[in-house]
Formats: sequence, C-alpha cells, structure tokens
Amino acid sequence: MSTSKRSTVALITGGNRGLGKSMALHLAARGVGVVITYRGNAAEAAEVVKEVEAKGGKAAALALDVASTRSFDAFVEAVKAELAGRFGRDRLDFLVNNAGVGVHASFAETTEEQFDALVNVHLKGTFFLTQKLLPLIADGGRILNVSTGLARFAFPGYSAYAAMKGGVEVLTRYMAKELGPRKISVNVLAPGAVETDFGGGAVRDNAELNKMIAAQTALGRVGLPDDIGGVVAMLLSPESHWITGQRIEASGGQML
Repeated sequence: MSTSKRSTVALITGGNRGLGKSMALHLAARGVGVVITYRGNAAEAAEVVKEVEAKGGKAAALALDVASTRSFDAFVEAVKAELAGRFGRDRLDFLVNNAGVGVHASFAETTEEQFDALVNVHLKGTFFLTQKLLPLIADGGRILNVSTGLARFAFPGYSAYAAMKGGVEVLTRYMAKELGPRKISVNVLAPGAVETDFGGGAVRDNAELNKMIAAQTALGRVGLPDDIGGVVAMLLSPESHWITGQRIEASGGQML
C-alpha cells in the first residue's frame, strides 16, 4: 500500500518580487505550499499566487510590514487562518526571513532615521517576527535568514545595511543553538549582487556597475533571482536537514 508524503508549507517574507518571488516559485515547483508576504503591492503578490496556482501549487499572500512589531500578533492569527483554510495544516515547516530594504549612503552621511529604519526591518523585524511565529513552526522545521555578501566584503555606502546583516548572521547562530532541541535547523543565506529592483535596480540597470561586478566574480556574471531561488529550494530540501548554524554565500564567487 502506498502512502502519500505529507505536504510542507513555507512562509516567505517579501515574496511578491525579486528574490522572494523566485524563492516562492522554486519551492512551489517542488510541491511546497507557499505563503508570501508583501508590504504595499497587493497586485504583485496576487500575481505570484496566480502563477503558483496555475502550475498546480497552493499559495497565499498576506500583508505585512516587518518593521511594525505591533502588527505581528494579528499577522500570526492571519497565518493560522490561511494554514487551516487553504492548506489544511496548523504548522509551518519553513520560514524564510527575506523582506528587506536597502539604503545607500556613506558612513559619514548616514542619518539616524536611515539607521533606525534598517534596524527595524532587518534586525528587530527578523528577531521578533521569528519569535512570534515559533509556536507555528513544526519541530524539525527550518528557518532561513537572508543576509548579504556585503557582510563579508565591503563596498562604500553600505555600512549600515551590512552591519544589520552582520547582526542577522550572529543571530542565526544563536537561533540554531537554542532551537536545536526542537530539531529546527537555522541557517543564513548571503546573496551576492543580483539583478533585481532592490536598491533602485542599480545592479540590473547600470551597465557599467554590472560589468564591474561581473569582472570581480569568479563565474563571470552578476547573479539572477533564479540563482538564489534555486539555492533556497536546495537548503530547504530534506537532504539538507543536517546543515544548521551556517552561513552559505551564493555569489558566484564575488570578491574572492
């Protein structure tokens, strides 16, 4: 007698565009149900859901501002409702903390407002959203935090952004240690430069910048969203369960 494999569900913050969208589509292609969040563009999020469903998958989209910790309790209740109503589940298997904003400003010119905005989204948001969602994450599940190659190599103008991501990388190790008793693995993925609209789309749209980065990358080009989406699907696959507390950089060998 054959037994059906239990379906899995992933929550991806900032899944309506760019890297998050690619993550959602790659996971859905492997049969993972996806709940994506968006901050303001509901139409974009709806298109991602439509694309997943057109290929036979299950998806849902929920509004979320990861900088607003006051909204997290209501968001958790919305996740519970989607899990029960759309997926027939009461637990998440995977959480991908992907949502983010970019600020390009020199160290000398970075304002306190810019700094606080980055703290709230990347560090405080990741910390407390994960904390609120912990009761919904299944034992044996996975958490994947998203960092940046800029936490390893330095480009002027990204000191505050990279500092937040450095904090996320340290936080990841602590989460892996403390959640280990529940068999939840926690890792951090650090993309290199990728052609998206992040930070105004400079890497994608500025030909000179794109060429310069490609020349500094071992594989000879700038990354594409599917490069990262594929890595996320790999890191959340059953075969990767023994990896935890690790920083995985997906940059094509940038700045080696």
